[in-house]
Amino acid sequence: MPASAPPSPTEGADLAIDRVAVAFVSALRKVGIDVPVGAALNYYEALGAVDVVHRDSVYWAGRATLVPHPNDFELYDHVFAAFFESHSLEVRRVEMVEEVVELAVDSDEADGDDQSSGDEEAPVITLRYSAHEVLSEKDFAAYDDDELAEAQRLMQRMTLVGGRRPSRRRVPTRHNRGRPDLRRTVRQALRSGGEPIDRKFTHQGDRLRRVVFLLDVSGSMETYARALLRFVQAAVAGRRRVEVFTLGTRLTRVTRELGGRDPDRALTYATEAVEDWSGGTRLGESLAAFNNEWGQRGMARGASVVVLSDGWDRGEPEVMAEQMQRLHRLAHEVIWVNPLKASPGYQPLAQGMAAALPYVDRFIEGHCLDSLEILAELLASERANPS
Repeated sequence: MPASAPPSPTEGADLAIDRVAVAFVSALRKVGIDVPVGAALNYYEALGAVDVVHRDSVYWAGRATLVPHPNDFELYDHVFAAFFESHSLEVRRVEMVEEVVELAVDSDEADGDDQSSGDEEAPVITLRYSAHEVLSEKDFAAYDDDELAEAQRLMQRMTLVGGRRPSRRRVPTRHNRGRPDLRRTVRQALRSGGEPIDRKFTHQGDRLRRVVFLLDVSGSMETYARALLRFVQAAVAGRRRVEVFTLGTRLTRVTRELGGRDPDRALTYATEAVEDWSGGTRLGESLAAFNNEWGQRGMARGASVVVLSDGWDRGEPEVMAEQMQRLHRLAHEVIWVNPLKASPGYQPLAQGMAAALPYVDRFIEGHCLDSLEILAELLASERANPS
């Protein structure tokens, strides 16, 4: 049999492009970008059609074929830059060198020494990514247990400050304006021979506005409730004047259970206290219980009430509308956080959501960490303009 001929320069170039394409697609998949097999084949064909010597051509070939979702563009840019800093698509060399791709996760507890693995003779491409960047836009419904634990750590670092409201108590001011403080003025005058040389004034003080979370734990919210419960636990542990109730077939107060310093133990206590977890949905009746037992007695008066729910309700829409109207009259503002709002083409057509929406001040998404960051900013936005 005749001996096999060595590869021609063209065949070597194709082999180089093939190997680089496979390694780059693998790197994208490792950081969480879903690249189907068909997209990888399109990428290989695109590389064969462009001038691979030019970096921009290679960049747009991958961007157009491998990244269908705009949310992944930024992560693609990071991987592309890290990958092609140490990898070249130049096809002038036919000699192939095996390469090792390593994935390194940046964390706050990272060691100063980088340990590499693999063959010492093979060049190593190290791709680094931030867990926060990967999880920030990922839907809570797609989280696994490890990602939930990491998201909980990130939630604890959010600035859950909350707004402030006027107080009846007056506080001293250093400026010569406001209401005269006769007691302090007379006391200061006694030190200067009875002459009120240094007059004192007071102004209206403020205090932290209460935040009330109403978390839907029905069956339709199961995939999101496990993440949102971690968010409200972080709020209870890191802020004063926070109340948490769960909504389902009944109303359950879980503020005390979520108030411990150990978040895992607090979550365990809370889930044990909720008897209707992942059960039916009676949002209107649960809101009626809150208004009658807690809201009307003062808990919701002047508070920021945050409802975390998809709006699915098996009860009568008239009951839902009536109770939301009562809640809106009591509260300073009502914020509705709906995880389904981020879905393409979403419309609030569920009867519970449609009945509640006229009495909602702010209607926002709640499917990922970025949306919860927005919620935290909304709750804190009143600090500069208390009302």
